[in-house]
Amino acid sequence: MHRFSSVVLVDPRGWLLLQERDEHPVIDPECWGFPGGHVEDGEEHEAAAYRELAEESGVRLPPGTLVEHGEVEVFHEAYDTLDRVRLYAAATDLTDDAVVVGEGRRIVFVDPATALGLPLTRGAAAALPGFVGSPLHRTLTETARRTSAGSQEAAR
Repeated sequence: MHRFSSVVLVDPRGWLLLQERDEHPVIDPECWGFPGGHVEDGEEHEAAAYRELAEESGVRLPPGTLVEHGEVEVFHEAYDTLDRVRLYAAATDLTDDAVVVGEGRRIVFVDPATALGLPLTRGAAAALPGFVGSPLHRTLTETARRTSAGSQEAAR
């Protein structure tokens, strides 16, 4: 069994930060998923989530920002193992321009309705339907709206 941590950021529109993987990964090539990856030996899931988010998107969040949404089990054919993927979430007022591509083809905010129809990684396919429209998704969207409105007000 392998352990993975993933992160979904929610913008003021309720859109989700997703990564389009390229053809190179062993797991889920050319699929869309959350920024994230392997939890290293001796590493906690939450620490891995912050690390992977920074490595893959350039987004560095302060400790305590992420909220755990849950954990799913997925079978990865490449490893022939049933693995655990823990999903963390946070609100953000960032835009596509503030995110860098550390891995994959691109990382962009995607409308949840569109996201559900994309070719998804196994982890995203298992976790996304339970996240979209959930109380946590709605709360993070509202938090992102308030944060964005406050940032716009402060800029004036």
